Amino acid sequence: MTSRGLRLVASLGALLLLAACGGGSATAPDEPRAQHTDPDAAFPVSVVTKFGEVTVDAPPTRVVAMGWGDAETALALGVQPVGAADWLDFGGEGVGPWAAGRYSAPPEIIGTLEPSYEQVAALRPDLILDTKSSGDQQRYDLLSRIAPTIALPPGAENYKTTLTDQVTMVAAALGVPERGRELIADVEGRFAAAAAAHPEFAGRTVTVAARSGTGWGAYASSTERVEFMTRLGFVPNPRIESLPEVRFSHPVSEEQLSVLDADLVVVFPIQRTAAEVEATPLFAEIPAVQAGRAIVFEDPAVQKAYSTNSVLSIRFALDAVVPLVAERLSGE
Repeated sequence: MTSRGLRLVASLGALLLLAACGGGSATAPDEPRAQHTDPDAAFPVSVVTKFGEVTVDAPPTRVVAMGWGDAETALALGVQPVGAADWLDFGGEGVGPWAAGRYSAPPEIIGTLEPSYEQVAALRPDLILDTKSSGDQQRYDLLSRIAPTIALPPGAENYKTTLTDQVTMVAAALGVPERGRELIADVEGRFAAAAAAHPEFAGRTVTVAARSGTGWGAYASSTERVEFMTRLGFVPNPRIESLPEVRFSHPVSEEQLSVLDADLVVVFPIQRTAAEVEATPLFAEIPAVQAGRAIVFEDPAVQKAYSTNSVLSIRFALDAVVPLVAERLSGE
């Protein structure tokens, strides 16, 4: 462990001792914030994670949600975190408009990549959710000293926990596994219904790309951003698939933008506007773009709903994106 990690462990030890003696953060809520749909769920429960089996001895009442989408997952399951990370800078309660009204009081916002472990400890959590994050051993070690921590599932790559695994693990830790299965079935049903309503999507090729402040990239088929489209019936662009394997995104130079061409091209502007993306001359020359078969997200809410890929945001994304896709393909 690094010297910084050792210092954090020492300071956490002091904070945890204070909490055990009745201390805590002045801003930490005094009342439990969890609202279980099944308060009589049998505890203890165990959840298998990347770092081993984690046991939750009693229904948690002070949950801190650290991972990408963990707060929205807890909210969908009827539990209001007392602390949460705001990965996409929503501000306010740290969640998108699709989750508005689910908090009775806002959570304390925690950092993402480099959270304050002292801040987490001061919230006196009895459960920490970190199912979709860096999957770093030191991060887990520090969090698990504070409270039982539900990290990534076994075998998951960093930030690549699936929606199904995230909901399943969080629901198990909260003692509401059946509610988790219901939410997963609802999402699966929505994708199936959208695909059935649009048979014209089936077998069509798609590229999901991004234009950020550092350049262009095409998302790998193993990412959720591509999976969203494949669940609607599309198949990944084989030209992208033939590129060297990457974890998230294949770098693409502007001179190589023709590789993005497919039956449909979807682009996420990151640190760029949609207008800036569309004004790129070589992007405008891509055949799919010229034919009107490209979506460059303009509405930040739609882009963030798609990116968050939580059990709540995915409904919002489907309602917004599917009509856009159908419109782009209707002109053929």
